[in-house]
Amino acid sequence: MYDAAGGDEGLVQLAAAWHARVLADEVVSHAFSHGFHPDHTYRLAAYWIEALGGPPAYTSSFGTESSVVLMHSGNGPHEDMDRRAITCFDQALTDIGLTADNRVRPVLHDYFAWSTTVSMARYHGPNDQVPTDLTVPRWSWDGLQH
Repeated sequence: MYDAAGGDEGLVQLAAAWHARVLADEVVSHAFSHGFHPDHTYRLAAYWIEALGGPPAYTSSFGTESSVVLMHSGNGPHEDMDRRAITCFDQALTDIGLTADNRVRPVLHDYFAWSTTVSMARYHGPNDQVPTDLTVPRWSWDGLQH
């Protein structure tokens, strides 16, 4: 998936396009209203690079899966925001040229939808429920690998 998505360059472009889309969305932008790291786009791309089969770009430089899940936890359910974030992702795929006829597009969509609604949405309650030993889930053409 990493290579099919354009490697580092393609995933940085996708992260930048998605981030621009969510900041412009009246609902999803709320998640960033408290501010965000100045390198958010690169950190997001590093996470996707690792999750999609590339080098351990995120965990070697920025944090662990537990720290990522912790950032996304403790806010209760937010299905509308999740749906809109997925829509922004689909639009970002188009923004970077991954059109409907590109075979990688549905796999990336499925990854992002799963990550948003399952992986990052596992802990709605107190943050102390997030285990400290989570690993970055890997995604391939066949879906979740672990």
